[in-house]
Amino acid sequence: MIEEHDVSQRQACVALEVPRSTIQYTPVPKDDSELIDHLQELVNKHPSIGFWKCYYRIRRKGFQWNHKRLYRVYTALKLNIRRRHKKRLPARIKQALFQPEAMNQVWSIDYMSDSLWDGRKFRLLNVIDDYNREILAMEADLSLPATRVIRVLEYLKEFRGLPQMIRADNGPEFISDALDHWCRENNITLAYIQPGKPTQNAYVERCNGNIRREFLNASVFQTLKEVQAKMEDWMYDYNYHRPHQSLAFRTPVELLPS
Repeated sequence: MIEEHDVSQRQACVALEVPRSTIQYTPVPKDDSELIDHLQELVNKHPSIGFWKCYYRIRRKGFQWNHKRLYRVYTALKLNIRRRHKKRLPARIKQALFQPEAMNQVWSIDYMSDSLWDGRKFRLLNVIDDYNREILAMEADLSLPATRVIRVLEYLKEFRGLPQMIRADNGPEFISDALDHWCRENNITLAYIQPGKPTQNAYVERCNGNIRREFLNASVFQTLKEVQAKMEDWMYDYNYHRPHQSLAFRTPVELLPS
């Protein structure tokens, strides 16, 4: 309007009903470099904290940035997106595969997975006694969290007793606080193999191979109930009738004390 109608800025603002302060405003870029540095340092040191923890930590250091400015920078850095962090495992010491000389000295536990005819995935929890390779329990379900592991072990406790040691890999169900607490209460040593070293849990891995070849790959399962029914029959045959080469072609139950 100023150029086409040759009027002053004041007249143009009056005609368009626009405040002169809006036209004359010149944005001053804010220097957020110091704030960015503090935020980056904070989230690198404490990856799990959120915005408000960052805000109050920065305020406690004496900086007076308000929460609006801090949140603007926080979101610009995409720190509001949930960050996934790999859970760090404690160092696992390499141990020779202990060969038990009596029942209930060492049990091994592990998971397997397969799918039903309709494509749904299910999991198997296998518990064996390393002494005679006996399968103590096979649990099948769509989900088997740590609480189910404890429930299976509590069931075995009623008629079998408990082992001195349980050997497991570093799966999330096995490294859970719930299972660790349960083992401590029952005076059981929970021994973990080194990550990526399944041969350190060789007894249950060998058993898993038999389960895969002779049971899972040999059948097509329509429902979970069908898996559970056939699983009971197969486990009974494995323990009572199937000769094992590693046991001098005897069955697992033949090594149990009479």
